[in-house]
Amino acid sequence: MLQEFYSNGKLLLSGEYAILDGAVGLAVPTKFGQSLKVVPSNSPFLEWKSFGADGKLWFEAEFEIPKLKIRTCSDENMAKQLLEIFTAAKGLNPDFLSNGQGWILETFLTFPRNWGLGTSSTLINNMALWAKVNAHHLLQRTFGGSGYDLACAQHNSPLLYHLKDDLPTVQEVGFDPPFKENLFFVYLNEKQNSRDAIANYRLLEFDKAALVHKLTSITKNMVTCSTLAEFEALMDLHERTLSKVLKVPTVKKRLFPAYPGSIKSLGAWGGDFVLATGSQENQEHFKQNGYPTVFPYSKLVL
Repeated sequence: MLQEFYSNGKLLLSGEYAILDGAVGLAVPTKFGQSLKVVPSNSPFLEWKSFGADGKLWFEAEFEIPKLKIRTCSDENMAKQLLEIFTAAKGLNPDFLSNGQGWILETFLTFPRNWGLGTSSTLINNMALWAKVNAHHLLQRTFGGSGYDLACAQHNSPLLYHLKDDLPTVQEVGFDPPFKENLFFVYLNEKQNSRDAIANYRLLEFDKAALVHKLTSITKNMVTCSTLAEFEALMDLHERTLSKVLKVPTVKKRLFPAYPGSIKSLGAWGGDFVLATGSQENQEHFKQNGYPTVFPYSKLVL
């Protein structure tokens, strides 16, 4: 019997690295995501195919089951990652892939993989749904991270997310700012490796409690503020605060020092999308200066 699963992509508007230490972050699911189609087969193998947003096949592999071994693949590193997910899911649910049943699995992204909208998190959530395991537990046994991206995969509205005793706490919020026509997202033409960014953050020495308190306060004020000027002040404060901790310049100082509006990094600093404020004319400014992928807030956020 055909089974289909779908998970939303994600953007983290505040909190970033500090969510790992208990800060509250504001996250939003995106209109882009990833689906997983699962079909039983008469083959003794698990056949996997991954398709990009352009409809083209970008990865395929075949695995022996229930031994969980790679038989053939087009990318060994990707195949090993999938094997890690299968093994972790089986550890959480011993019945998973245990009866020798063959499967054909196909994944379909609706966004380019290099955008950083959650290729891994949407995969983990879809796999957890299929394997009937806890997605957060599966994440911790594989890629790691705070899990806010899984919350976005599972919810269809903006949310406040934090970890309490290492367990996820999710609160849906009515974040629908009256100034959203002045908010837009710009892709920086490069993808950031979240695992490396988290590892580097873990090596830093600073007052974690103070950072958690400050960014949580900023997050809560971002949700409730009613004017663009207030929101921009919070964006700028958030950027300055993390810039000091990470010991790296803000994205505005590094790439757009003359830009008149506010610009804030999202998620791991250094790549993927940024949040910017301004007019339609400002959006065109980014496009004319080498950053053609620009989304008005309402075009990207679910």
